[in-house]
Amino acid sequence: MSKLDSKIPAGPLKDKWKNHKDHMNLVAPNNRDKIDIIVVGTGLAGGSAAATLAEQGYNVKAFCYQDSPRRAHSIAAQGGINAAKNYQGDGDSTYRLFYDTIKGGDYRAREANVYRLAEVSANIIDQCVAQGVPFGREYGGQLDNRSFGGVQVKRTFYAKGQTGQQLLLGAYSAMSRQIGKGRIKMYNRHEMMDLVIVDGKARGIIARNLVTGEIERHSAHAVVIASGGYGNVYFLSTNAMGSNVSAAWKIHKKGAYFANPCYVQIHPTCIPVHGTQQSKLTLMSESLRNSGRIWVPKKIEDSVAIREGKLRPENIKEEDRDYYLERRYPAFGNLVPRDVASRAAKERCDAGFGIENNDTKEGVYLDFSTEIMKKGREAAIEKHIHNPTDQQIYDLGKKWVEEKYGNLFVMYEKITADDPYKTPMKIYPAVHYTMGGVWVDYNLQSTIPGCFVIGEANFSDHGANRLGASALMQGLADGYFVLPYTIADYLSADIRTGAIPTNSGAFDEAEKGIKDKIDFFLNNKGTHSVDYFHKKLGHIMWNKVGMGRTPEGLKEAIKEIEEVRNDFWKNVKVPGDNDGMNTELEKAFRVADFLELGQLMAIDALHREESCGGHFRWDHATPDGEAERDDVNYKYVGAWEYQGGDINAEVLHKEELIYENIEVKTRSYK
Repeated sequence: MSKLDSKIPAGPLKDKWKNHKDHMNLVAPNNRDKIDIIVVGTGLAGGSAAATLAEQGYNVKAFCYQDSPRRAHSIAAQGGINAAKNYQGDGDSTYRLFYDTIKGGDYRAREANVYRLAEVSANIIDQCVAQGVPFGREYGGQLDNRSFGGVQVKRTFYAKGQTGQQLLLGAYSAMSRQIGKGRIKMYNRHEMMDLVIVDGKARGIIARNLVTGEIERHSAHAVVIASGGYGNVYFLSTNAMGSNVSAAWKIHKKGAYFANPCYVQIHPTCIPVHGTQQSKLTLMSESLRNSGRIWVPKKIEDSVAIREGKLRPENIKEEDRDYYLERRYPAFGNLVPRDVASRAAKERCDAGFGIENNDTKEGVYLDFSTEIMKKGREAAIEKHIHNPTDQQIYDLGKKWVEEKYGNLFVMYEKITADDPYKTPMKIYPAVHYTMGGVWVDYNLQSTIPGCFVIGEANFSDHGANRLGASALMQGLADGYFVLPYTIADYLSADIRTGAIPTNSGAFDEAEKGIKDKIDFFLNNKGTHSVDYFHKKLGHIMWNKVGMGRTPEGLKEAIKEIEEVRNDFWKNVKVPGDNDGMNTELEKAFRVADFLELGQLMAIDALHREESCGGHFRWDHATPDGEAERDDVNYKYVGAWEYQGGDINAEVLHKEELIYENIEVKTRSYK
């Protein structure tokens, strides 16, 4: 086993980042235009990084497979972004945000990185306000906050249910300014196909123009991967259908270690699956758990009657409702972390109390009636309405909820045809976010020199489970406030290197590999579509590498995924040609990567004989169904090294996690 060098600075935790910045090498302003940087992905992490690096004077080439950076999946984030501002005066601090994040991640994250994340979080809000991001505000004009799962303070800044969209527009506006100045060269509708390594360093990429089919060579002094997570390995997820793991997986196959692939977040508030032909799932923001109460009927016959359409949830009396999160976790109630809330919903549905009439009878209620009436009474008092009627109270409460969450309620009604102000929302857990990803050190550099990975694409600061509203925080922290410092330290040695030529043997070899694979896909005489194999993979992943895992199921998954992968290479059919747009060809490359990653995820889950965060093993559970960690044997980051086509041969490297500033203990929200 090799020892991974995380490059964590010495010294007290609260001084590490400051001291590290003070002693890093710099690139002088007059030398920055001699340096080229490629950024793959233009969501919050990539967009903020590209804008900041270009603002500093570097030459940036930015790539996205969408027709515009504005379509990055970051736009779908609804609920908010965390920051330790303590505007509410309820006891928040940098340390508390750090502690909540470490605890929420089930003590499987690197201390120094998480503290840095908490430390720079406050700067993010100031940056975004300066960009014009329309955060929600209180009556007096001060920025408003709300709570999210796993915390007992209000630290989440939001813009109704459109926070990701508004933050992305802020980053995009900063990018656009630099595009106008010529410092960013934007490559829309381009996909990274491979990483090019010259003399042991990342020096460029091979990209495919998705409109013309042309294969292009692009060189740079450093490559930044900001391409998001791998949730679509499950086929059905809350991710955009184009979201994929290919950029991260390509660098893994070139020598970047892939860390903690088994850590997958199941989000508790998704609209339930409605049929076998569904292609993606829709998320309802976790912010709704601030105001909604989650329940199922106490009587199993009531659940059966609801599924059969014989009973409406509004007609079930209060005493006949099981608010199971409030019952099981009184200290946090409906605001327990996502992994806890998801498993609790699964437990109720497995016991027969699910309320949705789908194939699996899975679904629970998210009910706003209590909050509507509570806020209505408060508003009536404020308006000096004496003895208000129930209708007046309801109308006032509904108005308050509309102001906080209105667009989310409209979206839900358009999808389901139910009015969530009157009929409780139906929700059920679904694959959402991935905590695993490319292993990076404290400087966000992978095990390939010159290849940096930021945002959800790296193994992140979230450990085994991400707290809500921390994805946006990490993406913008990496892009605006961390990478611009750490990449300069690396690039300081390149100011005399000159432009990297693209006519070298390394570029020739990488391009040939891609063209050969394109030829294979277009000429293979298969009988099944790409989606056929993707759905088969997703079915295996959800049932055997999903919310609850067993050794037997994981062993079966490893074998079954390998069988699907072998069948894919024999029988996949990709129509069309390479002289223009070919979405099936795009998907073929991505699903080929998912098939390899899915097998590694199952291997990692089988290896990690404990339950922690998003990785839950039924053979490592407490008597009351909670996660049972093994801190003696598994308190480490598991980073896998690619060994060729046989995924079973990947080599595990361990980065021990050392906690000097917090006490590692059983995570409890009761």
